[in-house]
Amino acid sequence: MIMSSSMKPSPLADSQACNTFIRNIAIIAHVDHGKTTLVDSMFRQSGIFRENEQVAERALDSNDLERERGITILAKNTAIPFGNHKINILDTPGHADFSGEVERVLTMVDGALLVVDAVEGPMPQTRFVLRKALSLGLTIVVVVNKMDRPAADPLNAVDKVLDLFIELGADDEQLHFPVVYACGLEGKSSLSHDTMLDDLRPLFESIIEHVPPPIGDLDAPLQLQVSTLDYNDYLGRIIVGRIRRGKITMGQMITLVQRDGRTSSHRVNKLYGFEGLKRLEIESAEAGDIVAVAGIPDAQIGETITAPDCPEALPLIAIEEPTLKMTFSINTSPLAGREGQYVTSSKLKDRLWREAKSNISLHVEEGNSAESFVVSGRGELHLSILIETMRREGYEFQVSKPEVLTKTIDGTLNEPFETLILDVPDDLAGGCIEKLCQRRGELQHMQSVAGRTLLEFQIPARGLLGFKGEFIRLTRGQGMMTHAFLEYRPWVGDIGSYRNGVLVAHEPGEATAYALRNLEDRGMFFIKPRTTVYRGMIVGEHTRQSDLLVNVCKAKKLTNMRSATADVLEVLSTPVEVTLEFGLDYIAQDELMEVTPKSIRLRKEMLNFK
Repeated sequence: MIMSSSMKPSPLADSQACNTFIRNIAIIAHVDHGKTTLVDSMFRQSGIFRENEQVAERALDSNDLERERGITILAKNTAIPFGNHKINILDTPGHADFSGEVERVLTMVDGALLVVDAVEGPMPQTRFVLRKALSLGLTIVVVVNKMDRPAADPLNAVDKVLDLFIELGADDEQLHFPVVYACGLEGKSSLSHDTMLDDLRPLFESIIEHVPPPIGDLDAPLQLQVSTLDYNDYLGRIIVGRIRRGKITMGQMITLVQRDGRTSSHRVNKLYGFEGLKRLEIESAEAGDIVAVAGIPDAQIGETITAPDCPEALPLIAIEEPTLKMTFSINTSPLAGREGQYVTSSKLKDRLWREAKSNISLHVEEGNSAESFVVSGRGELHLSILIETMRREGYEFQVSKPEVLTKTIDGTLNEPFETLILDVPDDLAGGCIEKLCQRRGELQHMQSVAGRTLLEFQIPARGLLGFKGEFIRLTRGQGMMTHAFLEYRPWVGDIGSYRNGVLVAHEPGEATAYALRNLEDRGMFFIKPRTTVYRGMIVGEHTRQSDLLVNVCKAKKLTNMRSATADVLEVLSTPVEVTLEFGLDYIAQDELMEVTPKSIRLRKEMLNFK
């Protein structure tokens, strides 16, 4: 445990700050740049855990999907004590697909830690969140992490950060950002890149010194904006937000100002503060602090809680618009209802509408029929996380191919563009450039380092649909790919389809090894022997551009004739594993992906395919 030295309060503390001992910060980082590991070390050194307490690694990744994928999906908050100060840390997703989580978190803080890898420097997904933070005028503290890596070049990483700040339009004050060098895994930090101290004191002190305390009038009427929603079986809906002004106490009468201007009165049933990963029940809180409040069942994200005698609403949180849409509908395959717990359209509708209330960058609309719903999100990852979460909850449904959402700007049709970064072996760079140019990608930058080439493209979001699987094949699994939303640009014209046709099951039954072996020259398969299939189900990829009906259930005829090879074991090629991401990338306009808690199947939209 480390204790703070005497720190001078921020210059703002004398005139405007409502609580000079609170710091509210967001933490920004690209995937795998060590953000969660760094916060783990901050937890341990702040003394919030007992010496013998068992604490899971990556404590901030509380969601199962976050632990499995190694990414941050849900924004969440925690609090760390440092001497007399309290540091509220709000974790932010690194991917632009979760912009709704990012934008509502950044409205709650006064500064941010930008964590970058000492080797790689800032990456494209860092760019999105950083742009938002700079536009809000937040104070940025740059943390060059992973200083223990053999190829670490911290000065080059800082230069890249400076270039990124300039590119994103940072002002002169923001360009003079403080830098802390750290090794999150070992819990070390320093203000110099030459030597590392044995603890994170320099990091904590930099936060206290450079991030301003929250601003707000303690004597003004209460004003609190809802930023996050939670639920408890005993207390019902719990809202989380930062108090902008005034105070809030247990049992107090408050007024909720809704989006449409209507108001309703409620009582604060429970009031919680944060310490480490825990919520602690408290009696009161004041401007600048982040609290959880129970007793307001109708509150939605962006709405304002006020004092009854002064119902003044704060501006609603502005959210980036969706860029992709897809249709969710009930499962209509012959295998429907066998594996899922929730299979009806009413259950599907309730779940999607419930998600839209807490996931504010997600839009849900009625589809062409009573059994289908159009869901719009910020990107393929945003929608795939929703699908995976629902299937784990027991829902069974089917989804269509993702489509981009276009805009008409000044009479011109516009579509979303993305920044794409590829890291591939030198000898495979040419093939990647060729494929992306066919998909209307424009090469912006190319750099070769130690046998690998870094490629930066600007490409229509349409051009990336279905590219991931092709990229894995092109690079034989040796490439890395990241992308983030850039902007809307004029429509660039048609992008051809580069996928082969599919093999479609001709009749229902169980696939046999005999049939699959005889059909191997027609293409690669997505199924194994004894897999249950139905007519119209996609069982593989054809070697040609056309689709082909095949009978994968054909059994070997039994006769009294024998040959030398009669009992030879059928040896089959390993089938392609159909995962959720593979299916979303792979399916065409006339195809659907069937999602159940146990299976992912691909099928033709019309099962009587000919």
